[in-house]
Amino acid sequence: MNTPHPTLAIVAAAGILLSFPPAAAQILPPLEKAARVQITKAPELELAIDHLTIIRWTTNNPGGSDVHYGIVHYGTDPKALGETAKSPIRLNHGQPFTTFRVRIDTLKPRTRYYYTVTSEESGGQSDGVKSSVASFTTPGPGERIPADPKRD
Repeated sequence: MNTPHPTLAIVAAAGILLSFPPAAAQILPPLEKAARVQITKAPELELAIDHLTIIRWTTNNPGGSDVHYGIVHYGTDPKALGETAKSPIRLNHGQPFTTFRVRIDTLKPRTRYYYTVTSEESGGQSDGVKSSVASFTTPGPGERIPADPKRD
């Protein structure tokens, strides 16, 4: 039994109906896993406002599964980074690098936090990279701290 294929119809400005068969979704195979993942741009504070903090860093493209997670382990004691924030990212097959951005919510105002970053594949396998401990201080209510590498 033949089933009709749906078509995409577009009405042009002149009132002409144009029909196109739907484009087939292109599913690319996973990228080859990188032999060694390295942080190429150190973690830094991208943004800090009274309810939101974003930490950003860049690695060479880790390959493997298309979905990875940037992970920030943080806390107010550099030797006890017991809190975790995790954000997904889809790898770009056309780029030799990956920039991770992780959002951290509900931090206390005017408090120094220490953190380290890592990343993993969607299945939980580590990319084998971990940063050294860095720090930032959250702003007070109504304040905003843009990224400034000289700040901390």
